[in-house]
Amino acid sequence: MDFFETIRKRHSVREFLPKGVENEKIEKILEAANHAPSAGNNQGYEIVVLEEPLRIVELLKSLVDQKFEKPAPVVLVFCANEKRSEVTFGARGKSLYGIQDASFAGAYAQLAAAGLGLASVWVGAFRDEDIRKIIAAPDHIRPVGLLSIGYPAVDPTSTPRRQLTELVHRDKY
Repeated sequence: MDFFETIRKRHSVREFLPKGVENEKIEKILEAANHAPSAGNNQGYEIVVLEEPLRIVELLKSLVDQKFEKPAPVVLVFCANEKRSEVTFGARGKSLYGIQDASFAGAYAQLAAAGLGLASVWVGAFRDEDIRKIIAAPDHIRPVGLLSIGYPAVDPTSTPRRQLTELVHRDKY
């Protein structure tokens, strides 16, 4: 699939088939995330792969105002490694760069999943401490986003997008 076609075909899906994702596809998705840009090439993020159904159900209970009728078989938890970013970049690294790094990695993973014919949804509404406990993360690891991945149980639909004339500002706001 052409890269720009992949971007256009990627849509958020919240209902997944009860079918596992092949390990080869998960590895390709993780490899794509590993190639995401990061501040100073520091890679101030970590990725936790959840595939155990009971842990995924536990994770879903920590979401805020999010519903999954048919949960994904794989959830990638993207976390900022605040210590790693702080050592390299100081306070701004701790408060921002690790979050940006994890977000870029998540976006690359999401596009890779779409390119492999998988559906996904990025979730940012969750209780941090609950997620931290589920993945047994130390204090300096901050959950940033969850990427649910699997085969869609529904046909993904397009959502309206803003026109570029509304979104883009040239030279000034």
